[in-house]
Amino acid sequence: MNARPLAAGLALALLVLASLGTGAARIDLAAGGGWTTLVLMESRLPRTLAVLLTGAALAVAGTVIQSLVRNRFVGPDTAGTGESAALGLLGITLLAPAAPIWIKMVAASLAAMAGTALFLAIVRRLPVREVMLVPIAGLVLSGIIGSVVTWIAWEADLLQFVGTWLGSGEFSGVIAGRYELLWIAGAAAGLAWFAADRFAILSLGDGVAIGLGLSTRGVMRLGMVVVSVVSALVVTTVGMIPFVGLVVPNIVARIMGDNLRASIPVVAAGGAGLLLACDLLGRIVRHPYEIPVGTILGIAGSVIFLWLLYRPVSHG
Repeated sequence: MNARPLAAGLALALLVLASLGTGAARIDLAAGGGWTTLVLMESRLPRTLAVLLTGAALAVAGTVIQSLVRNRFVGPDTAGTGESAALGLLGITLLAPAAPIWIKMVAASLAAMAGTALFLAIVRRLPVREVMLVPIAGLVLSGIIGSVVTWIAWEADLLQFVGTWLGSGEFSGVIAGRYELLWIAGAAAGLAWFAADRFAILSLGDGVAIGLGLSTRGVMRLGMVVVSVVSALVVTTVGMIPFVGLVVPNIVARIMGDNLRASIPVVAAGGAGLLLACDLLGRIVRHPYEIPVGTILGIAGSVIFLWLLYRPVSHG
């Protein structure tokens, strides 16, 4: 009964140790010393924590948005949320370039919330039986918002900033003092666990939810806050990270079903493990140089997603 959770926990612990011991600078974890402690506390540990928080938060945000739209083929990176967050960042950069980071975070979160609300409004008007129209609508919306961001940035000579936000996400620049906002993303993902039963009921349909006395608008707003805050903080800190919020919830749902209260912790651990494994691979393939984790995930995530599409769901 407990073999799988123990094996998963052991695998995640080994990934964490590997992450702490991998990098351009050589250190000896067993011997310790001043140089080892400096590298660990200022670079390796912040980076590892940033990867874990990002992966866990994005995976949980994917579960939430899939519950909101009742569709397994969407994620925070395919609903226009990340691009909307970048639009908010671009706007605050143009209007108040000297604004503190928390102001930028708020602007990105509000813009991401507006983009997510627009996506939900579009989805509500699509034919219920046309399941594949939902991800297509999300991709189209993402492309439109991303094009607007790129055009404004080109006009304002800020394309380099947009490349950082919407390009391949990577963690090479994460050090102590430059990742702590991700703890807020982790807290937002934790909030989703407390509301897991509400999201599960909402995923059954508005009629069922209202019949059970659930305030669908309140749950929708809470879900939008979770998805928007997570997406905005990830884009602000490390850039766009693809596929985590799409494939991990699907894999866990196939194993554990739709019991969100039980599955959200597993989704969080799975997202953290997947992103950490890809980050490690990016550091090892061309050591001591790095391949951005977004590039690694673009390949691995597409393979996993195609496997999910072509492998039938087991009901046994």
